[in-house]
Amino acid sequence: MGTVDDALADLPEPGRSCLRHVVAVARSVAPEATEGVSYGMPALKLDGKPLVGVVAAAKHLSIFPFSPAIVEAVAGRLDGYSLSKGTIRFTAEHPLPDSVVEEIVRRRLAEIRP
Repeated sequence: MGTVDDALADLPEPGRSCLRHVVAVARSVAPEATEGVSYGMPALKLDGKPLVGVVAAAKHLSIFPFSPAIVEAVAGRLDGYSLSKGTIRFTAEHPLPDSVVEEIVRRRLAEIRP
């Protein structure tokens, strides 16, 4: 297991499975990504730079694309989700669509490897 898998292992269900799914989708788009920590959160990294991070909070789950531009780019597809400059919040009952996670990762890849 790696840093991300270890961090998710201790989370209660259904949040654990939901975040594991988000990470699996991200890995499918960027299989060369490695696990690590960025800004204190478990993250997938590429070329030493954070690709996406995931966190479980008391009342929601979050994905961090480490780019306000990416949050803005996908915002139109996330009606009903809570967004801020650097994060997208969701729940296991209202998970992110796989297509949005894929787009987030593809856009972040393009930022890291222009």
